[in-house]
Amino acid sequence: MIKNEAEYGKAKQELRDLEEWLDRLDQGHPVHEKGLTKAGIRKMIARLHEELGEFEGTAEVETAKG
Repeated sequence: MIKNEAEYGKAKQELRDLEEWLDRLDQGHPVHEKGLTKAGIRKMIARLHEELGEFEGTAEVETAKG
């Protein structure tokens, strides 16, 4: 779980890196190859999107309160 702005920035960078990696795999390999690797990357991307969304929602609530 993302707890502060530094972790948020790190997660955003990790997300960009994973998306670039997945794009390279998609370009370099047919659909049937590297399926497990691509699935794992997609799972990590989904997890990061979820964590970033939770952090952004928490930040919005705190901003509204304060």
